[in-house]
Amino acid sequence: METRGYRRHSLTYTELHAAAESWSAVLGEEGIGPGDRVLLWGANSAEWVAAFWGVLLRGAVAVPMDAGANLDFVRRTVAQSGTKLILKGSRGAEIPGTVRTLSLSEALPAESRRSRGRRSRGAVGREAIAEILFTSGTTAEPRGVVLSHGNFLANLEPIERAMQPYLKYERWLHPLRFVTLVPLSHVFGQFMGLFVPPLLGATVVFENSTNPADMLRTLKREKATVLIAVPRMLDLVRAQIEREVDKRGWRKWFDENFEAASSQPFLRRAWRFRRIHRLLGFRFWAFISGGAALGTATELFFKRLGLAVVQGYGMTETASLISLNHPFSAAEGSVGKVLPGRAFKLAEDGEILVRGENVSAGYWEHGALRQAPVGGWLRTGDLGELDANGSLRFRGRKKLVIVTPAGLNIYPEDLEAALKSQPAIRDAVVVPLERHGNAEACAVLLGSSEVRDEGIRAAVASANASLAEYQQIRNWKVWPTPDFPRTPTGKPRLAVLADWAASAEGDENEAAEFETRARQSDPIAKVLSAASLNSLSSLDRVELMSDLEQRYGVELNEADFSQAKSVQELRELVERASAREVKCGGFRDARAHYPRWAQREPIRLLRLLVYYLLVWPATQVLGHPHVVGRAHLGGVKGPVILVSNHITRRADIGLILAALPARFRHRLATAMGGETLFRMRTPPREWFFAKRWAYQLGYWLATLLFNVFPLPQFSGFRESFRFAGESADRGYSVLIFPEGEVNNSTDGLMASFQSGIGMLTENLRLPIVPMRLDGVWQMKRERRRLAHLGEISVHIGAPVTFPVDMPPAEIAQRLESLVKAL
Repeated sequence: METRGYRRHSLTYTELHAAAESWSAVLGEEGIGPGDRVLLWGANSAEWVAAFWGVLLRGAVAVPMDAGANLDFVRRTVAQSGTKLILKGSRGAEIPGTVRTLSLSEALPAESRRSRGRRSRGAVGREAIAEILFTSGTTAEPRGVVLSHGNFLANLEPIERAMQPYLKYERWLHPLRFVTLVPLSHVFGQFMGLFVPPLLGATVVFENSTNPADMLRTLKREKATVLIAVPRMLDLVRAQIEREVDKRGWRKWFDENFEAASSQPFLRRAWRFRRIHRLLGFRFWAFISGGAALGTATELFFKRLGLAVVQGYGMTETASLISLNHPFSAAEGSVGKVLPGRAFKLAEDGEILVRGENVSAGYWEHGALRQAPVGGWLRTGDLGELDANGSLRFRGRKKLVIVTPAGLNIYPEDLEAALKSQPAIRDAVVVPLERHGNAEACAVLLGSSEVRDEGIRAAVASANASLAEYQQIRNWKVWPTPDFPRTPTGKPRLAVLADWAASAEGDENEAAEFETRARQSDPIAKVLSAASLNSLSSLDRVELMSDLEQRYGVELNEADFSQAKSVQELRELVERASAREVKCGGFRDARAHYPRWAQREPIRLLRLLVYYLLVWPATQVLGHPHVVGRAHLGGVKGPVILVSNHITRRADIGLILAALPARFRHRLATAMGGETLFRMRTPPREWFFAKRWAYQLGYWLATLLFNVFPLPQFSGFRESFRFAGESADRGYSVLIFPEGEVNNSTDGLMASFQSGIGMLTENLRLPIVPMRLDGVWQMKRERRRLAHLGEISVHIGAPVTFPVDMPPAEIAQRLESLVKAL
């Protein structure tokens, strides 16, 4: 299951199997055979999963590629791996060259899943290569980790055996629902998103947004059981829960209970924090973290709330897992016990060594497999230690250990943990700085926009108080943009940070040039200039705001965002949000009310009863509209987006309902001015009570009889679009008046369509039916309630769709032309 725009799309395992078989047949038609490499380049989606299984069924080799990978890196990977076919998502850039490319979303239409031949596959064994994951290659030639079917099975088989005793309890929670935030191009994402869920018959929900508010919303809406994420994303979820606590006025309650829960059992903690569990959904109970070490503070935070935290340790070369902890009996900071079936030991310097069938056969270099020595130990490059219970504790990367002139080892993770515990420091990375042949620890920091150098200096001093003398942080620098450059899984790019720290120590001109490049690469500076910001429309701002939230993993306040006048103000807004200082407000938080109750089946039936008893007869008597073009909807099942000109609030919706076929009329959600609805629902207190009551009655009647929802002009678009998507998922068509408010012109000419209809179209991906009302403006001008015979006509155009990559403003212009032409 996945979210596309504001819609949900899902496949059953039966449908997925059929799609995979069809992909296998498609690959056969493209000349792909056993051992041929196929590049998969796209975001997490059902099509990606089906194509991946289709590649394996064919006996071919999958080459997963991150959706946001650099085009040059993709091109070099294609050449290095000898890729024969590229399967690409809709967002990836075009790859020039001779390798054939197919679209993941368009190459396999739904009808082909049933019509293509079955059992089109190649024979594979445990030793056959399943995929090649290219995990490096930013500067040098790409090198891919080769993983066989046997590598994955060596990890899955012990987990499947270990699950057996617990399956009798699983039926009480069935179906388990996994929400995953990890890219399928990452081996951890594949393991938890592709391989483990089928063992449990679990539902997998792909959440491609890194906005923490979206993450919480998805957990609750999808009734999730487990969230799969890398540590960076869990830090964002923790920060979002903290923001919700502050916004709802729960801080005192939360702090008192957080302290009291420290010595209580799991179920007691869960009951104590049932308010928090209500935010996540009462079926949610566990986080699964991988890809890096989870900070102790975040692990403790979730455990204290009565949530399980499962951590594992592994790497791409071990097909994901080496060790895994138990969700209810793991020691804090541990990454669990080594899984059965593999040999494990620590070298004299603490480096983790592992051997077993799960270990990669070698690397793909210069177009061929370079095999590792048979039976040799894999040197992970990571440092660890075993506690008294035999659990593994991760100490950090061996090559990142800083050796002082006295020969003492400084582990950057220890210093980073001390720095991150300071409220004034949002994030920290410790890198080595060369000093006369030795190294010194240098902390690169992200601070709050409200905290100046004195505050950072005090925070560093406070962190030093918890560190040994030889660990003291004597050199620190504040990164110049709101966030560090990061990998697709959220890890800071250490090489970039180390280069910047070194340049800041050297020539001042070189440091200034590096900082300028860093700021220019920042999305805020890249997309905008101070001059162009003022020219953005309100809908353009929403699109920009969504991009920034995705990039920085924060939730921005729409009201504050709409007031920003410069790039610097935007940067400060992002920094405040990152520092958990955002104050919730604006239309979406304070005013918007989305009446989901109006779409419940008893209310819908009541609405139809009242409509046919009162509204439909009144429309026929007063307006007796003539309908033109209803035949255009003959073969359309719905849901659809209906767009029309807007002349009067009293008549337009009734006339459109009367013109539509019953299947659309009976399930229609209508967007109405958000500010108008708010004023109707909460009229000013200084008004005379009878007027206030009349407005409130009008609100409830409009909601009940016409299923209206708010679409504001100034702030709150995203929540409105999200509600429209939910309505479409429930089978409701959506009626939009793209002019905005009613037409009050003196000539009756249509106003320009706002670009919001283009953005809604882009995200709902539904057919659009243009409509036009004629004759109503004359009645409004003459203040008549009774139309002349044949005066009012409702024109219905043929449904249209637009390409996925068409700009919203262009969609709005084309729809405006279509409506005018009816």
